[in-house]
Amino acid sequence: MTHNILGYIESVELPELAIECQAKVDTGAATSSLHADKIEEFERDGELWVRFHVKFNKHSARIDQICETKVFDQRVITSSNGHRAKRYILQTQMHIGGLKFTTEISLSHRGSMKYPMLIGRAAMKDRFLVDISKNASGIK
Repeated sequence: MTHNILGYIESVELPELAIECQAKVDTGAATSSLHADKIEEFERDGELWVRFHVKFNKHSARIDQICETKVFDQRVITSSNGHRAKRYILQTQMHIGGLKFTTEISLSHRGSMKYPMLIGRAAMKDRFLVDISKNASGIK
């Protein structure tokens, strides 16, 4: 089986949320996560939805987007510092490393992080290998 190669930092597109950004590839994280502020849940057609603000203004990404999407799941996620929190899980289309696929993404406040998005193992499984010496442009 041939796998595409991802570097440490990759360009990601989430077309259903109208978001394009640089993301950190993290083999230590099970689930991908996206920076979100002002998360509000609401009901639409009898289903749970969320509205959230992706506002990120750093050198790595400049995003100011209000998003609405159906909630796929809610899970308790343990962060890298050991903090456990219940998070909303979305299922959305992702374009990365030359592939397009549907994956799960958790909403998390990543305002203190360098990148607005983290790509976890579930999105990479059976699709990509990671070469940490590469970046989004493939330069070592």
